Amino acid sequence: MDICPNAYYNYRKHRKANYYTQKSKVQAQIREIYHEHNGVDGYRSMTVYLARKGFHYSPITIHKYMNQEMGLYAIVRPKKPEYIHRKPHKVFENKLAQNFTAERANQKWCTDFTYLFLKNGEVRYNCSILD
Repeated sequence: MDICPNAYYNYRKHRKANYYTQKSKVQAQIREIYHEHNGVDGYRSMTVYLARKGFHYSPITIHKYMNQEMGLYAIVRPKKPEYIHRKPHKVFENKLAQNFTAERANQKWCTDFTYLFLKNGEVRYNCSILD
């Protein structure tokens, strides 16, 4: 078989050309979807969005493209700290025992404190008093 060595090495060098063009298309779609969703989506939801657009890849491949090659990471909401159960400060006895009917004014009072968390981060306190 008479083949030029240069032709053989050119074939070896460019035999993955289709792979690299397809990979660049997928990475362009990943970047577009990532910026459309303001960086919230990770590789799992990105796999679903790409499948809807006709790019069927495994989640591991999408993870590799996003995190290792493109440097795109999902925005993860920080978790709230766990509640620490402690001994209550003061526990008062239940004198009313759900009997709220009063025979005269100022005989039975009920109070309730409610914390109102506003959107701007402020906290308001509401104290209700029932006679």
